[in-house]
Amino acid sequence: MASTQQIKARIGTVKNTKQITKAMELVSASKMRRAQEATLASRDYTITARQILTRLRDLTDVSKHPLFDVREVNRRILVVITSDRGLAGAYNSNVLRRLTKELKDDRDAGVKTQLITIGKQAARFVAKIDDIDVIASYDNMPEKPTIADLYTILDTVKDAFRSDDGTEATTDAVDVIYTDFKSSVLQEVTSQRLLPAATHEGDRPDHAIDDALFEPSPQEVLNTIADRLVDVQLWQAYLESQASEQSSRMMAMKTASDNAGELIDDLTLAMNTARQAAITQELAEITGGAEAIS
Repeated sequence: MASTQQIKARIGTVKNTKQITKAMELVSASKMRRAQEATLASRDYTITARQILTRLRDLTDVSKHPLFDVREVNRRILVVITSDRGLAGAYNSNVLRRLTKELKDDRDAGVKTQLITIGKQAARFVAKIDDIDVIASYDNMPEKPTIADLYTILDTVKDAFRSDDGTEATTDAVDVIYTDFKSSVLQEVTSQRLLPAATHEGDRPDHAIDDALFEPSPQEVLNTIADRLVDVQLWQAYLESQASEQSSRMMAMKTASDNAGELIDDLTLAMNTARQAAITQELAEITGGAEAIS
């Protein structure tokens, strides 16, 4: 059995660790509230934006619009959103597991895949995979993002998808892999089609949009706002990922703090047992010595 001094030193180490994890839990909780508020504030707008794109697709001939051009997918770009830091539970591993599945499916189907990574965790992961075409990597993204922070990525994928300026498109589809924020204890990794636009049948317009009038015409509205509404899809995915990351980190740090508390209790019990055993041993030696003298 370890000595009381060794156990006492270990208790001190665990207490220090618990202080750190508790502080990280509180910081993540604060960040999660801000990220959650930003996510929920824009979610309804994003859903409506997808529905408007779908409605415009139904009302107009979108076959010649560069962002609606549906082609056979032989090449596609995956935008993968992870975090820069670890200690977020299964947040990053779940995204990377989904990425691995998508890459395998593309390879089996003969689809050429290119990657854009957001977050150091994704960049480090794909760096270990052979024959992966990473066209861009982004890290140290702002904690309070605006859509302008994503313009470089959006310009890259839209330029790769467009074929309306006389140049040949270099990709047939763009998908984003991110973590959808359901609640502080539930987040779900998902893959969403970004381009071509309005190809997700789950975004059927509600009755209000069905009855909406588009002025001066649906085609003019489409040409004016299609780019902006596509931009919103990636921005919302990034906001959802941020809220999910902070929620996962908060829960992971809470679990670590709780485990540290249980370990401290177990070590304290072990130290008391060791101390009691030492006292009993000393009493036995004193008693034995007294009997030997008498």
